[in-house]
Amino acid sequence: MTASRPLHPVILCGGSGTRLWPLSRAAYPKQLLRLVGDETMVQDTARRLSGAGLAPPLLICNEAHRFIIAEQLRQIDLAPARIVLEPVGRNTAPAAAIAGLLLEKIAGDALMLIAPADHAVADGEGLRAAIEAARGVAEAGHLVTFGIQPSAPETGYGYIRQGAPIAEGPVREVARFVEKPDASTAREYIATGDYLWNSGMFLFSAGRYLAELERRRPDMLSACRAALGEADEGQDFLRLAGAPFAAITGDSIDYAVMEDCQQAAVMPIDVGWSDVGSWGALWQVGTRDSAGNLIEGDVIARACAGSYIRSDGPLIAALGLEDIAVVATGDAILVAPRDKTEAVRDVVRQLADEGRAEAAEHLRVVRPWGAFEGLRKEPGFQVKLLTVNPGAGISLQYHDRRAEHWVVVAGRARVTRDSETLELAANQSTYIAVGVHHRLENPGAEPLHVVEVQSGDYLGEDDIVRLEDRYGRK
Repeated sequence: MTASRPLHPVILCGGSGTRLWPLSRAAYPKQLLRLVGDETMVQDTARRLSGAGLAPPLLICNEAHRFIIAEQLRQIDLAPARIVLEPVGRNTAPAAAIAGLLLEKIAGDALMLIAPADHAVADGEGLRAAIEAARGVAEAGHLVTFGIQPSAPETGYGYIRQGAPIAEGPVREVARFVEKPDASTAREYIATGDYLWNSGMFLFSAGRYLAELERRRPDMLSACRAALGEADEGQDFLRLAGAPFAAITGDSIDYAVMEDCQQAAVMPIDVGWSDVGSWGALWQVGTRDSAGNLIEGDVIARACAGSYIRSDGPLIAALGLEDIAVVATGDAILVAPRDKTEAVRDVVRQLADEGRAEAAEHLRVVRPWGAFEGLRKEPGFQVKLLTVNPGAGISLQYHDRRAEHWVVVAGRARVTRDSETLELAANQSTYIAVGVHHRLENPGAEPLHVVEVQSGDYLGEDDIVRLEDRYGRK
C-alpha cells in the first residue's frame, strides 16, 4: 500500500447468517464465528485490512453485537477508528453513507474500502495488491467494485459483465450488473469469459460516493445525515439516532448507486474468495481429508465421502455418508445433502414463526460481562451456568416474578443483595428473593462460574429491571 494517502477500511458487520444455522444465529451470526482458520471472520477481515498504508478500520454493526465485536478486536490487539451502531439493519448503501460522512469529517475526501466482515479470502496479499492496483482509478473518480473470477456456474451470486479496460490497466468499465442467474444462464456467462461474480467489496472516495447517492437517493442521504447528527457519541461506540435511521428505505450499494453510475468500474481478482454462504461453500474452502470429508469436533466417521461433519456439541457417529452435511450444536442438529443446505433458511423461518429460541439464540448466550448457558428448563424453574469475566459484573437489577439461587462453583464472587455485600468462594451460595435488588461481580483474576437456579411463574429474560449498568444497557 502506498503511504502517501491512507486508505480507510470500512467493515460491514451486519447480517444474521441464517444459511449457516444451527451454528450461526441472529444473536451470534457467522461473522463472529471461527469458520475458516483459527480466528473469527471479523477478526480475519480486520487483520487482512490492516497494516502499512491502511488507516484503522471503521466497523458498522448492530447494537446487540457491539461488545462481542469490541472484545474480538481486543483479542487480536487491533484498535478500530470507530465502532458505529445501527439501530436497525438498512442494507449496505446507508452504512456506506454513514461511513463516508464520518470520514469526511476526520480525513476529508478519504478513500474508502468497503468490505463485508463475513467473507473468506485465502490470498490476503493478492487482495491487497489488487486494491493498490485499483487505487488510481478510484482516486480519478471511479467507483470501483471487485469482481471474482468465477470457478463454476454458481447461481447464488450476482454477476458483473466487464467492459473496456480503463487507462490500459487491469480495472475495467462495468458493462452491466446482472441478477443471480439460473443454472443455464450462469453456464453461458462462464463460457463468454466476460462475467465476474459480484463480491460486495468496493473502493471509492467518500465525496464521490456521497455525490452519487445525493443524485439518486437524496432521501437516504438526508436521513443518514440526521441519524449521524443526532447520534449518541459514547466513549467506545457511536450510536446512530434511531428514528431517522429507521425511516430509511434500505438498499444495497449496487442498487442505490452502482447500477446507474457512469463511472462504475470493476477490478477482476482471483484470491480464493468465498462468501461462505452455505455449508457447501464452507466445505469448498476448508481442508478435506483423502476421502473428501471435512470433519471438525467430536466426530467418529466411518466409510464417509465428500461430507461436511461438524460437532460443536455432542459426539457425532457418522456411518456411510456421502456428500452429506451434518452439523450439531448443543441444542440442534442439521442433516442435509451437502448441495441442498441453503434450504435451511426455511427451517429458521419456521422456527421463528413458532417462536422457538433456536431460531436466534444458542444455549450459550454471550453478554458484555461474560455468558450464560441454559442447562435445564422445566415449568416453574430453570438452571443456568453463568460465567463472569474477571473485573466484570452484571447490572444492578431486580425481578418481579422470579427468585434466584446462586451457587459458586469456581472463582470468587461479590454479591450485592439490597444493602448488604457478600464475598463468596467455591461451594458457597446465596438466595435472591423476588424484588430484591442484586448484582453479581467477579473481583478476581480468573473467570467466575456460578450455577443459577431460577424459580417462579415466569422466567423470561425480559423480567429484568436494570437500576445501574456499566455497559449502558437499559
